[in-house]
Amino acid sequence: MRGLAIIDRLVDGQRGTLFLWAPVVLASGIGTYFSVRFEPDLMTLYVLGALSFGLLLWAIFWHRSAAVVLIGLSLWGAGVLLAAARTHSVAAPQLEFRYYGPLQGRVVAIDRSVSDKPRLTLDRVVLRDTSPYRTPGRVRVSVHGGWGFSEPLPGTTILMTGHLSPPQGPVEPGGFDFQRHAWFLGLGAVGYTRTPVMVAAPPEPWSYRLWVTQLRMAISRSVRAAVPGEPGGFAAAILTGDRSGVGQETLEALRASNLAHLLAISGLHMGLLTGFVFAALRLILAGVPYLALRYPTKKFAAAGALAAGAFYLALSGGSVATERAFVMVAVVLGAVLMNKRALTLRAVAVAALIVLTLRPETLMSPGFQMSFAATTGLIAAFGALRGFEAQRIPKWARPLSALVISSAVAGLATAPYSAAHFNQIAQYGLIANLTTVPLMGSVVIPAAVLAAVLSPFGGAWIGLWVMEQGVRWILWVAEAVSGLNGALTFVPAPGSWVVALISLGGIFWVIWQGRAHWLGVPLACAGFALWSQADRPDALISATGGLVGVMTEEGRALSKPRGDGFSAEVWLENDGQPVDQPTAHARAAFQAEGRVAWADLGPMRIVHLTTKAALARASDWCAGGALLVAAQKIEGLG
Repeated sequence: MRGLAIIDRLVDGQRGTLFLWAPVVLASGIGTYFSVRFEPDLMTLYVLGALSFGLLLWAIFWHRSAAVVLIGLSLWGAGVLLAAARTHSVAAPQLEFRYYGPLQGRVVAIDRSVSDKPRLTLDRVVLRDTSPYRTPGRVRVSVHGGWGFSEPLPGTTILMTGHLSPPQGPVEPGGFDFQRHAWFLGLGAVGYTRTPVMVAAPPEPWSYRLWVTQLRMAISRSVRAAVPGEPGGFAAAILTGDRSGVGQETLEALRASNLAHLLAISGLHMGLLTGFVFAALRLILAGVPYLALRYPTKKFAAAGALAAGAFYLALSGGSVATERAFVMVAVVLGAVLMNKRALTLRAVAVAALIVLTLRPETLMSPGFQMSFAATTGLIAAFGALRGFEAQRIPKWARPLSALVISSAVAGLATAPYSAAHFNQIAQYGLIANLTTVPLMGSVVIPAAVLAAVLSPFGGAWIGLWVMEQGVRWILWVAEAVSGLNGALTFVPAPGSWVVALISLGGIFWVIWQGRAHWLGVPLACAGFALWSQADRPDALISATGGLVGVMTEEGRALSKPRGDGFSAEVWLENDGQPVDQPTAHARAAFQAEGRVAWADLGPMRIVHLTTKAALARASDWCAGGALLVAAQKIEGLG
């Protein structure tokens, strides 16, 4: 009974905030599923489901405070079950071998690869000598051979000679799992073509399933025709989500200046668009006395803004980030429609529950973590500062102070996640955001709405011209800031528990009521302390066996100056030392004799065999228990 009394006191002290813990507990169940190294069998999932449901029923009849614990346990189980159900629901054939030969498919998406080449996502895939039951439902192909015609429209059936392979898993333990990412995208194979792409059949005229994609690409082409160069690609990206017109140099400058979020259609864009539409509709309706005095014009404006957000979601292609932003906006506007406070932590919790229920896998993505960290931080910060602004800050300075505070808080809240996922910190990101975000909200987004309104009358060019001026400024700032000395600081990848500890510390500090919320600070500090002591692997071997990297006092040394470039790039970035591969190869660690390279790692010698001649002499290197690495099976060794 004493235990129940302690629980009673804890629960009583948290009345009004218990609901905020629901998405946290649900997320912990989802994270548990994705962190285990095996797939739970169906019987385990059935038992877990029955247990979760039983705990929920038990909570109804149990002691009121203990019921909170039981509900929490059932939510954790629900998180595991949601993640498992989502994983199995999107199951599709995966290519199980390397394929080279003719490839036919229908274009469903066009973007740009890391190598700055056009990239096509295809469905209705046909491969030579491959059963339909073994053929992936979707593949993604980078086009290195150019077009045998003008750039294809969505819906076009095309032919090419393709090099395909199964999606690759992490290039190091605990690294980014592209294979899991591809699974939830429905991609069964990725690859490239070096031959011109040919048309097999023209696009279906506004097919039911592709009409939004076709409309989106048509708008994108129209925008890029009216606004040439990188500004046109940027404008098309924020209007339609099509980034195929944005080059890699521009993307790198935006990332280095912490302005890449301006390019992604996420919370900022959705919030600015719906906010502008809401304000414009309220102003218009307020100007009509008959409507303003007789009808709830505020609710009409909220409904109109919600409709505009839904159209923007559809037009942008419905990416996960945009869906997440729309859910958040829908919760806020829904609160307006129901005469509730819109921007509260409860609204954030509702949005998180919806997103995690629909797409549990987004929990592991940087977009989910950064967007909810920024939103939670902003609401908590401005809630704590409520009343301070009115007392001490002059009225004329309040908009500027709000901008500085919001940029600083959002930057601090998202910095740990950005550093953990991308291994870099933009030192001048606050300056870049202060000089561009106001222009984004006051010029670029309103000009985009103006272009859309005037488009049926042939006046879209007016809005696009205004938009171009704002975009040119943003790109100039990105280039200038990214070119400053020390613009980027590189950090090593953290251990698996670091982000979880930092997140839990921040959440505890924001949600928990009473002085005990300060315990969140040492919890987050423990995460940063673990990060500062993060040990990188002493040796890494690529999945193909074509590259070996060992850690030295100078940094990671690589066994070859070329080959397996993606693995090399990721290893060096995760080390916090993103030098090029030849530079890493030049570090004094590997010795070479012909096509054999070896390095001594303490008492163990790692030998990298790269040719058939070297493989034939493999037994010569076995003395002393050396670790042999080769890209193919070594015959004659036990």
